[in-house]
Amino acid sequence: MSTRTSPGPARTALAFSLITVAALGLTACAGGEPATAPAGAPGAAKGALPTEDVVAGVKKNEAAAKLLPADVRQRGSFAVAASVGTPPSSAYLPDGRTVVGVDADFTAAVAKALGLEAKREAVGFEAILPALGSGKYDVGTGNFGVTEERRKTIDFVTYVNDGQGFAARADSPLKEITDLTQLCGLRVAVDAGTTFERTLEKNKGRCAEAGKKPYGIDVYNQTGAVWMALQQGRSDLVMSTINGLRYAVTQQKGMKFLNEYRRLDVGFAFKKGTPLAPAFEAAVNGLKADGTYDRILRKWGVTGSGIERSQISPPELPAPKK
Repeated sequence: MSTRTSPGPARTALAFSLITVAALGLTACAGGEPATAPAGAPGAAKGALPTEDVVAGVKKNEAAAKLLPADVRQRGSFAVAASVGTPPSSAYLPDGRTVVGVDADFTAAVAKALGLEAKREAVGFEAILPALGSGKYDVGTGNFGVTEERRKTIDFVTYVNDGQGFAARADSPLKEITDLTQLCGLRVAVDAGTTFERTLEKNKGRCAEAGKKPYGIDVYNQTGAVWMALQQGRSDLVMSTINGLRYAVTQQKGMKFLNEYRRLDVGFAFKKGTPLAPAFEAAVNGLKADGTYDRILRKWGVTGSGIERSQISPPELPAPKK
């Protein structure tokens, strides 16, 4: 799902602006706290996104709140580094400031359950995990998949299950990718610093082993540029999140979702050894018990991403062998 410096609000807004252009056919996201993008900035979603507030009724979960460290209870807030990318995970509303999506709703719901204020700042995806170690932020969101590599330095509290998939232009002869050797000789567009980039890099040698031409990996720092490369024929496929791809291909002409390649648990990210994880885990499981969890998934059309229960840093789900 690199350690470049955060691109800042303007570039975060620009990234979503680009994906908006691509995902909505090259024609030109309930309730969320304001991000740091300036009012009127580009990046507003032009497609209709749900805006009903499904977390307003969340009550404080006293048992979960008791698990909070004393210093967090005293200050009454936690700092969130949030990557604003594409629906349904995260997006800007037309005001260019308000962030909505699955990540935003779960962040808001957990904050209410713990009796805290979530102070969110829009941060570039690649900068978030390194920034957690510095202590600047308490938690990061950005559809972060739980992998063994990340578990070495990051703690997770899971809240959904998403994963990796592929999309292509409608005229592509490809129907599904079940073996990465099907990519040999093709070019695949991905976002920088993601599990998609790492999966492709890790398996690059499979083509040579099969006596085939290697596949190319087109890495972009802006999500919109990934889709532009596909639209313009510079890349043959996009590898990205399952839910994001399913949404994007419904919003633009000439694109098709190929298939899910693998599933990954997705969670709030924390620095290793965080004392916050037990409270967040209890809060998410409380949301499942009171019905808020299912309301969030239904709102964003991702009921297939539900998990049985939240866990702290569970093992990475097995990857396909092909």
